[in-house]
Amino acid sequence: MVISLDEVTEFLYGAGELLEGWTGTRVDLVQAAHERFSGKAFCLVQRWILVELPPEEVEPLPNGIAPMVIFAHDVIHDSRRRFAPRSWVRSTYAVSFEHPCMFETRSTIYLLVGDGYRKQAKLELVLSLQP
Repeated sequence: MVISLDEVTEFLYGAGELLEGWTGTRVDLVQAAHERFSGKAFCLVQRWILVELPPEEVEPLPNGIAPMVIFAHDVIHDSRRRFAPRSWVRSTYAVSFEHPCMFETRSTIYLLVGDGYRKQAKLELVLSLQP
């Protein structure tokens, strides 16, 4: 299936369910992440989308976690310098999302600054987004 420009535009800029992200200081958010996930890499992001993927398109994830990823338009800081500031990032699948501002993957904690959106999208569309 070919993904159209209209589909990508709708995903990136269309309506979604508003989700509250971190509104305190970034220092406090990083400190909370260090306390909760000691030693794990973190990536501060803003202008983010929590993407829920159709379960029929993705293998079941452990511990009943819904198949989801974070897409962020704006990297603020990556602790391992994998992503440049002001660039965008797409995470791998979640392994936990218990704290509303901390999205955990196997290797990274994505720290969600400011409000974002929850949207549903097909895996093919999400994977089509390349730097």
